[in-house]
Amino acid sequence: MALRTNSTSFVEFVFMMGLMTAMTALAIDATLPALGDIGQALNIIDQNDNQFIISILFAGMAIGQIIYGPLSDSIGRKNTIYIGFVFYIIGCFFSLYSTDLTTMLVGRFLQGLGAAGPRIVSMALIRDRYEGREMARVMSFIMSVFIFVPVIAPAIGEAILYIWNWEAIFVSFLIFALFMFLWFSIRQEETLSRSERVPFSLRHIYKGIKETCLNRTAFGYTVISGIIFGAFLGYLSSAQQIFQDAYNTGNLFALYFGLFAVSIGLASFFNAWLVMRYGMRKISAYSILSIFIISLFFFIFAVLFDGLPPLYSFILYGLLTFFCIGLLFGNLSAMAMEPLGHIAGIGAAVVGSLSTFIAMPIGILIGRLYDGNILPLVAGFALFSLLAGVVFRYTSTANMHSIQIDEVAP
Repeated sequence: MALRTNSTSFVEFVFMMGLMTAMTALAIDATLPALGDIGQALNIIDQNDNQFIISILFAGMAIGQIIYGPLSDSIGRKNTIYIGFVFYIIGCFFSLYSTDLTTMLVGRFLQGLGAAGPRIVSMALIRDRYEGREMARVMSFIMSVFIFVPVIAPAIGEAILYIWNWEAIFVSFLIFALFMFLWFSIRQEETLSRSERVPFSLRHIYKGIKETCLNRTAFGYTVISGIIFGAFLGYLSSAQQIFQDAYNTGNLFALYFGLFAVSIGLASFFNAWLVMRYGMRKISAYSILSIFIISLFFFIFAVLFDGLPPLYSFILYGLLTFFCIGLLFGNLSAMAMEPLGHIAGIGAAVVGSLSTFIAMPIGILIGRLYDGNILPLVAGFALFSLLAGVVFRYTSTANMHSIQIDEVAP
């Protein structure tokens, strides 16, 4: 498949893709400061149950991605993303008018189902235009834009709560979705020509899933991505409780959460340069190893303080760990997608969906183990980074073609 050009400039394309991908982050991070208020309004007794308001969104994403990918191969990238926007907006209305936990979870599921469209089809759209290290470079820039949303989203949620109430947060989601819908529809061209489209069929989905899962490189890096993302999801689920309850940071929660997001963003930005010099595989290997070593030693340190070491030490730990995670996200996705250019739509769907399905139980497990200290979170990062390292070592011995992709500069 020939790589596509586009009338939008490189900068506009990066910002557009980054913000569309960030719809999920906005739906998660802006609600974090409001979880306590939402729980009270919906009469949720166990505070750990508030975490389902975060995790259920990923369930919708995981299911949505496996549908949107092949659908985009059939009806085009743009039409598929439009469908995603519609589901996202419907989900916002459900959550906005919810009076019980069930209705809220339905709305959040639909938001995840809808956000999966822009998020996963954007990967296929990017793959239509770029490949190899250049794709990793572009995805790193996109991640740098994407990370701007988690930096400010909790502050936006805090500001809205200060002026209005938690329902207004979902109104802000609606406004953002409508803005992105208009911008994308007007400025972005279709990257998949009609001659390259394939009919939507279960057989096509099955063949795509089979090819992706049997490809050692694509499957291996997808599993690694899911493992790392699972530990990260455990942090997202318990972040509000750790900062506001365990460390009693109050309104400063948005600041500390934003610092961790900045660390990921800086790593993604530097990765755009580093990956052209050192390659995706080497950077990813050292990042996984660093997460394991840092988490192992910090866990021992935290035990000495009964699971609640000084806040400054937890901040330092988070900055270092999340910098490594920032180096991983773009590279793992690019390495998983590289052998799948000829089936970019279904390939992106399987990579995104499978990694999310792997991440969900890991994240839920870490989040549910929260009992007033950070030990479950730090232990989760240590154990699952070790597991990711084992899978990485197995995957890195894949066929010579995948090695040449990363080790030989274009």
